Amino acid sequence: MLGAHYEKELADRVVITWDLTEPFGNIQDFTWFKTVNRFQATLHRNGSIEMSYKELAAKDAIVGVFPLLSKTEERPLAVINFEPHSAAAAYVDLRKVRLDIVDGLFLKVTFETRGPVLTEGDSALPGVAYRLYFDTEKPPPTRTEAAHPSVIWAVRGVAPPGRGGSVSRYVAFGQGVSRNVTVTGNRISVQGILPTALRGVEQVAVSAEVLGSGNQSEAGNRPQPYVVRMSGICSPEVHFSSLTRNDGPFAVVYESFHYLALPNPRDLACSVITALGDKFDFLAYYSDFRVDNQEAGTPSNGPMGGNVTGIGQTQRGLEGYCSKGRFQWGFNQPVYEGANQMQERPPEDAPIGNDHDITFYRHQLGERSSDGKMPPYVYSMSQIGHEMGHRWAAFISAKVKGETIPLGPTHWARGLQAPAVFPFLRPIEASAMGGSVWQDNFDGTYTQLDDDYYVPATGWSHLDLYLMGLISAAEVPDFFMLRNLVPAGKDAHGHPMFKADRTKVTIQNVIAAEGPRLPDVDHSQRNFNTGIVVIVEHGQKPSRELLERANGIRQQWIDYWAITTGHRASMTVSPL
Repeated sequence: MLGAHYEKELADRVVITWDLTEPFGNIQDFTWFKTVNRFQATLHRNGSIEMSYKELAAKDAIVGVFPLLSKTEERPLAVINFEPHSAAAAYVDLRKVRLDIVDGLFLKVTFETRGPVLTEGDSALPGVAYRLYFDTEKPPPTRTEAAHPSVIWAVRGVAPPGRGGSVSRYVAFGQGVSRNVTVTGNRISVQGILPTALRGVEQVAVSAEVLGSGNQSEAGNRPQPYVVRMSGICSPEVHFSSLTRNDGPFAVVYESFHYLALPNPRDLACSVITALGDKFDFLAYYSDFRVDNQEAGTPSNGPMGGNVTGIGQTQRGLEGYCSKGRFQWGFNQPVYEGANQMQERPPEDAPIGNDHDITFYRHQLGERSSDGKMPPYVYSMSQIGHEMGHRWAAFISAKVKGETIPLGPTHWARGLQAPAVFPFLRPIEASAMGGSVWQDNFDGTYTQLDDDYYVPATGWSHLDLYLMGLISAAEVPDFFMLRNLVPAGKDAHGHPMFKADRTKVTIQNVIAAEGPRLPDVDHSQRNFNTGIVVIVEHGQKPSRELLERANGIRQQWIDYWAITTGHRASMTVSPL
């Protein structure tokens, strides 16, 4: 939330008023316009608190007095041990999960791995996920794949908008969990209030998993859930509508409101593939409801079907997605139909944002058409193109003069020279997977003509197309990596300039580090199929808006793919 708060101190009370808005205008936002969230708390001298609300746009909130964590007592509840997974990276090789009760009010969960957990700011952090599943089913499930979690607590590594200058960080999601994440050595911990679904439950089946960035490693899938007896923990959460003025007083009391829990991406894939067949390379999900995530977009992962090598990733876990080898990559969660990136175009009166907002390009992109409007679903193409591109990129390194230089990971490094070969909308575009378009000024400085942010939607670089199997190694020109970037002002057109150390990189340097891309360009897959999946709550039917927008994205995705691959590959969107 962004905005101001106001304080007024009177003789017998203090009044605090908030006037906040959700973020707006960006590809990861749910609204084009400022939203109104105006509410007030009055703290009386006698200790009572009044809360009142003038207008609230947000539907995800904690209302009331939340308990303060004093850490006067921490009591162990359970310790779950996991089998070693030595093939996985040390930070995702889950060895132990601890559950502790803090002050009788909070549940603390600690994931313990073989090696140090990645720290915030690490470039490999985005996409890393630690998940804990709670299942209240009776009798408890005996196999993880048979479980239907009642509650999911997840910790995910994210990269905020503007990847080049932003710091990656951990964020926790799930009902009752605090967003704060603690990392110490090989341990990562979160804590929160006991979720509603677990209150009054005598025992719960617990299972866990860890995913590496880009799904490059998996660990923590327990063959059978561990049964934990829930005792010694209570919650001060209530439903205010059930209380009367005769109840209380309460030292601590609150009510929480949430969007729907995040679905499991494997469950989503299995639902589609089991019903329609193993006929999809990609799956993209769109819904008419919001899920419990503050970002309107979605990360992605998958089993990397198709058995491709030489790209820094290998095929794994097909059975977890119910695929025999076809399915490769998909969204982790559905994109809400009301989100900015599911709108055909921004409203005419939407405020003009910066150069990472599509409204900034309204006039420029409108010049492409006779009606003066920008192409449809540009934000949607930014998201789906970028996320499906993760099937191949950006996980590789290059070996240059004995030094192994990471070119990513997950997103191409800001200093990588990565212009789009077949631009989608503008003459000069950096890769949809990151990197930049750099101009060498031959005086030790470099001008960044296009940055590593994927708005508006962009095409792919020579390196991307090689990893996708659409061009040969011989077709990839030499490129370079700029390291130790130091700002050096701006040019006459406002483009940022930097001083940097330049390292020449060739495709042979990449092959030296990763091996050749197989299948090669003469035997690689050229025809792909995407399932565009609409999701509604149980018993509901898709709205007209959801179907229209999903169909608009479908058509634009076919065109985007053809343009940005130079028609060297084709995309269908068919359930048959």
